[in-house]
Amino acid sequence: MFEILAFLIGFGLSVIGLVYIITYLNYLTIGFSFKEYLKIIFSKKECLLSIIGILIMMIIILKKR
Repeated sequence: MFEILAFLIGFGLSVIGLVYIITYLNYLTIGFSFKEYLKIIFSKKECLLSIIGILIMMIIILKKR
C-alpha cells in the first residue's frame, strides 16, 4: 500500500513540475534565449518538483525487483 501511495505522490509531483516547465516555455516567445530559459527553470523550486517526482517513481519501481 505504501508503494502505491508513494508512486502516486511521485507522479503528482512530476506532473506539477512539468506543467510549470511547459508554462515557462512562453518566455521563449517573448525573446528570452534558451540559455536564459534553462536558468529560469533550474532556479524555480516548482520546476524541480518534476525531478523529485521522477526520482521517487524510479525508486519505487526499481525497489520491487
